[in-house]
Amino acid sequence: MSSNPSDSGDSPRDPFSEMLAKLFGGQGGAGMDPQELARAAGLPHDPNALAMIFQQVQAMFSASSEGPVNWKLAHDTARQAAAAEGDPTVGAAQKREVEEALHLAGLWLDQATEFGATSALPRAWSRAEWVEATMGSWRRLSEPVAVSISQALSDAISTQMPEEMKSMLGGATSMLANMGGAMFGMQLGQAVGALSREVLSSTDIGLPLAENTVALLPANVAGFGEGLDVPAAEIRLFLAVRETAHGRLFAHAPWLASHLFGSIENYARGIHIDMSKIEGMARDIDPSNPEALQEALSGGVFQPERTPAQETALQNLETTLALVEGWVDEVTAAATANLPSSAALREMIRRRRASGGPAEHTFASLVGLELRPRRLRDAAALWARIRDERGIEGRDEIWQHPDLMPTAADLDDPLGYGKRRELLEASGSELDDALAKLLAGGYDEAPQADTDAAAEAEAQAGTEALADGAQDDGAAPAGEAPAGEDGNDAGTDGPDDGPAGPNSRDTDGDGPRS
Repeated sequence: MSSNPSDSGDSPRDPFSEMLAKLFGGQGGAGMDPQELARAAGLPHDPNALAMIFQQVQAMFSASSEGPVNWKLAHDTARQAAAAEGDPTVGAAQKREVEEALHLAGLWLDQATEFGATSALPRAWSRAEWVEATMGSWRRLSEPVAVSISQALSDAISTQMPEEMKSMLGGATSMLANMGGAMFGMQLGQAVGALSREVLSSTDIGLPLAENTVALLPANVAGFGEGLDVPAAEIRLFLAVRETAHGRLFAHAPWLASHLFGSIENYARGIHIDMSKIEGMARDIDPSNPEALQEALSGGVFQPERTPAQETALQNLETTLALVEGWVDEVTAAATANLPSSAALREMIRRRRASGGPAEHTFASLVGLELRPRRLRDAAALWARIRDERGIEGRDEIWQHPDLMPTAADLDDPLGYGKRRELLEASGSELDDALAKLLAGGYDEAPQADTDAAAEAEAQAGTEALADGAQDDGAAPAGEAPAGEDGNDAGTDGPDDGPAGPNSRDTDGDGPRS
């Protein structure tokens, strides 16, 4: 029997009401223990931390936002998370070092790619500056997923919730919508803030998060180099080459960014919510166990099951990310060939990108997809093969259009890419020629010309046949043997359906022919 007096025990309960009741001790917040809530949130027991928690809880219930996500709350949470472990201001010396590294990186890249320098501005960012510069892209990245989740959740409630429960909710529906938007905003803000403590540059996750900018985060670059027996200047220069290569690629392939974000939108369109999963989570939560509560809330509450269409969209996204990272990896290796630590740093970055950090896993749990190039090594091998076969210019011109891009099958067999591309280009050339001929009207005249030629040939053959027949039916001239009697091939050219004449001779000794 429920502790709520209005609960009859026989009527079905809204899973969200049940979850909230268990979260807040069954009394809508009256039984909430601040110490337990603080431990569940992973925060120390101090007044400032608890004040922040209660401010966020209050925002969840009262704040209104346009759309399915409370973006102001997401922004504020990201800034707080970015500063949670300290965020030192970038000094003048650090800015100068980063700008010099990015400038030198551009000079080195001129020898490794056909993509020339861009107007991108060199920047040295703090973590907070990275959050401010990239938050718009995070909104673009996550909003399609949030919209689909919100719509799927709304549809699930309207179709699966009993009518009496809908009437009981009444005006609480808008409150639930605000709370859902705030929850997603808080989780997104936490993920973005955590990423700000891990990323090394503006394109570190393979997406152009800051438009017309190349940037490094000196504090994170220093943390990346801790424990490595590599000079800090070499690490900074290597990362600057990677960042500049990303910037040039996205600038010279303007379709690429929208293609990547479009793949995410295609993935988001297939999202659906299984209410039974949420109801089961609410039923299994033990309010007396804050660790279990924290684990449940961080274990992908919103993560849906993938459909076949989503698997296809995800494969396309992963293939494109791998091609981007593979190209950058290959170009960076060529540009930094004279850097002593290049090979070691290349391997470290490969492993780092393939495995992902804790913040990337948090983001994957939130939106249900991972932004990791699983096939980075295969893609790098493919680009190296294309460079060997076609040169730098032939390799880079593939980025002119998405239809020219290698596929997952090409990653499986880099050695066979050239032959497959030749066949496709030959087929495309034949199609272009046929289309040009059709547009020029060539196919309207060619059949008539062929018909006239055939008729003329048929008439000529008929005339010759009549002439031959007239000669065969007449008598042989005096002094000459009949046609076909040349001594060796008697009768082979004459008519063969009549009896042998009196002047016929058997020259081969085998008797008359029957």
